[in-house]
Parts: sequence; structure tokens; C-alpha cells
Amino acid sequence: LNKNPVEGFSAGLIDDNDLYRWEVLIIGPPDTLYEGGVFKAHLTFPKDYPLRPPIMKFITEIWHPNVDKNGDVCISILHEPGEDKYGYEKPEERWLPIHTVETIMISVISMLADPNGDSPANVDAAKEWREDRNGEFKRKVARCVRKSQETAFE
Repeated sequence: LNKNPVEGFSAGLIDDNDLYRWEVLIIGPPDTLYEGGVFKAHLTFPKDYPLRPPIMKFITEIWHPNVDKNGDVCISILHEPGEDKYGYEKPEERWLPIHTVETIMISVISMLADPNGDSPANVDAAKEWREDRNGEFKRKVARCVRKSQETAFE
């Protein structure tokens, strides 16, 4: 990532002595409600990575259908590999060892631009996104964007 940076995020170790815990900064994608936001998140890799996916958690408050209220990101490529016991996701949509920090971050940035309202981690945000996207949902996201800008470099 240092040699070939990807637009929209930066990533690095939280502690140089721990390769399993990363901090990422995600810039809200242009032409979305999240534009201008600077969202901090942690990626925690399991000891058997890349066979199992990392866990991603937003540290900066964010209002989004696919991020639960405690910040955990819920997207297909971060789900354990194999069959989905609920039959919602195909195995190839879930974690595969070929995924990298770059593919995870591209998926998260895409998620910000285009939430999956059919499989919400935050039911309240999903309901607002479906029913009042330009009202209450937009106001809550704008508040999170402002707050993220104020706390981005603390």
C-alpha cells in the first residue's frame, strides 16, 4: 500500500510491534452523503489470516445501514468463508484468501456509496435510508461527517 497508494484511504499499523492490528482512514467518497468525512477504523486480523477474514470496526461514529451501532462493518467479503447458513450470500461473495487490505477498503468505500438495505447491520439506519433518505438519514450522516472532520487528527 505504501508503494502503490489507493485513492480514498490510507492504512498502517496501530503499533509497529503488532502486525495484526491496523488503523485505516477512509475519506468519504465524492458525490455521496459521506463526502468530506474522515472516518477512522480498525482492522484486526486473525492469526490464521488469510484463511479467515479480518474484523473491521469504525472508531469514528458513522450512520450507515451496513455498520452496526458499535461500529462493526457488515459486508459479504468480511464474512467467514464457505456456505451462508441463511442462504443469502454465495460462497464466492464471502471471504476468500485472495482478498487484501486494498480489496477490503475498495468494498467498504463502495458500501458507503451504495448501502445494501437488504442485509442491514443497523436496522434503524436502513429504515431511514429506505424511507427518508434526504431527510433524517441525510441529517444524521451530515452530523457524522462534521464530527469526523473535527476529530480526524486527534
